[in-house]
Parts: sequence; C-alpha cells; structure tokens
Amino acid sequence: MKLIKAIVRTNKLDEVKEALERLEISGMTVTEVRGHGRQKGHVAVYRGLEYQVDLLPKTQIEAVVADEILDDAVRAIIGAARTGEIGDGRVFVTPVEQAYRVRTGERDVAGWPATV
Repeated sequence: MKLIKAIVRTNKLDEVKEALERLEISGMTVTEVRGHGRQKGHVAVYRGLEYQVDLLPKTQIEAVVADEILDDAVRAIIGAARTGEIGDGRVFVTPVEQAYRVRTGERDVAGWPATV
C-alpha cells in the first residue's frame, strides 16, 4: 500500500476527487493548507498599500491506495490538477507498512483486511 499526498490548487479539489472516484478510490482526507514552492507568493494590495503574501492557500489530499493502482491514481491526480501554470502543486508517495480500521480493529495487509 502507498500513501499519496497531493497538494493542489483549492479550485481543483472537485476535479481531483472525481478523477479518484472514477478509479473507485473513495477514501481520502482533505485538508486546507498554506505554503509555497517555486511560486514564492505574490504582492497584494489592501486599502492602497502593497504587502507580500508568501504562504498561499492550497488543498492537501491524502489517500492510501493499493500498489497495483498507484500509477493510475497519480496520473489521475496530475491530470485533474494541472493548469500548466506555476503553483499547480506536488504529489508525494510514501509506503504504508500497516493500516488499521479503528471501529473493528481490522488490519489492512496490502489492501486486504485481516483481523487483529
């Protein structure tokens, strides 16, 4: 199993969710985050005064997927989130050694539940 952590533009959330749902990936965690990469923020104007905004609002989507569909899931996220402009986001993939369902105590082993 792998954990996909995608940081995308907030206005792309629905498109990314729909792309993952087409792959039958329905479990995900969505968090509003702030940050910057190469974009480095921008200058804004409030009441005639300029100020630097260097932590931009983004949306972080986390989903755990089986190894077999990892590449499809990453392609779906990138395809749905891409605008071609700087600041489109990043996708990170990390291994998941174990996962447990809190309600039942079941442990997921490579995507298959096993009772603990």
